[in-house]
Amino acid sequence: MTVEHLGVQPAAKPWGRRELKPWSQSDGTTVIGELRYARNGPDRDASALLLKLLFTSQALSIQVHPDDAAAQAVGMRNGKTEAWYVLSAEDGAEVGIGLKTPVSTEELRDAISDGSIGCLLNWQKAYAGDAFFVPAGTIHAIGAGLVIAEIQQASDTTYRLFDHGSARELHIEQAVSVAQLGQAPRQEPMRHLTKERTLLVSCDFFVLERVTLAANTLWQLKAESECWLLLLAGEASIGSMQLKLGDAVFLEAEDASIQAGAAPITALLAYAGKDARENLLRDVGPLRDMPDPKKTTIVQPLADVPAFPSTETLS
Repeated sequence: MTVEHLGVQPAAKPWGRRELKPWSQSDGTTVIGELRYARNGPDRDASALLLKLLFTSQALSIQVHPDDAAAQAVGMRNGKTEAWYVLSAEDGAEVGIGLKTPVSTEELRDAISDGSIGCLLNWQKAYAGDAFFVPAGTIHAIGAGLVIAEIQQASDTTYRLFDHGSARELHIEQAVSVAQLGQAPRQEPMRHLTKERTLLVSCDFFVLERVTLAANTLWQLKAESECWLLLLAGEASIGSMQLKLGDAVFLEAEDASIQAGAAPITALLAYAGKDARENLLRDVGPLRDMPDPKKTTIVQPLADVPAFPSTETLS
C-alpha cells in the first residue's frame, strides 16, 4: 500500500516562463517550461504513468512519440500516449493534434524540409478546462500562452520533426517511421460519471477525470492500481497530508480518505487502466459528523527538489 506526497522537479526549457504562479513559487531567475511530479519511494521508477505541468511562452517543437511496439523494438520499456488538461490559456492559444488531411511520406518530408509542416497540422483553439487526447504516433504541437497539466505513459522519448529555427537536434527518420500520416483519432466528448466526477479522457493506458467535491465533506478514494491526484482549487487533506493548489499525491493499492476544506475542491485524478472505475470515490458524509480533523497529524508538503537533467529527447 502506497501514499506519497509528490516532490516537484523543474526543468528549464527555451519555450518556458519565468513566472509560474500560482503553481510554483519559482524566483523567476530561470525560464522553466516543465514541472515534473516526482515520486520518492523505492518503486518510483516502476510507475506506468507520469504527471507534469507545462508552461509555454513560445510554441513547442512539432513532434511525435512512438507507440509501445515501436519503442520496444529499439529497447525502450514502452511508448508515450498522453493527455492534456488546460489550466489557463491566453487569447488565441492553440494546440495542433494530427494532420488536417492525410499525406504521403514524401509530402511529409517535403513539408519538414521547407518549413511548411505547421500548415499541415490540425490547429485547435485551447481554453481553460479543455482536455485533449494525443495517442502515440500522432504528430502534434503545443502553442504559446498555455499552462497545461499532462498525464502520460512514463517515457521521455520525443522525436522532433521541426523546431522553429532552434539549433536543437531533429529526429526526422525516427519521427517519420512512427508517425501516423493523417488525422488524429476522434476524441470522445467529456461526460459526467456522477455529480462529482467528469470523465475527460480514457484510453488503453490510463483514465483522466476531473473531480469536484463540496466544501466540508469527507470521501473515500479507492486506488486499486496507481493513481495520481493533482489539486486544482481549494484545500484538502488526504490522510495526514495537507494539500494546497498545485500539490499532488501518488496512491496505489490504498483506500484513502479525502477531506475537502472550507471551500469546494477541484482535482485531476488519473489512474492506470482503460475503464472508469465505478467504485473509485465514495461519499462518507459531511465533516460535522466526523472526528475533529484538527487532531490529525499534519505532514508538511515536500519542498521542490533539484531539476532533472535535460536530454535531447525531451520536448
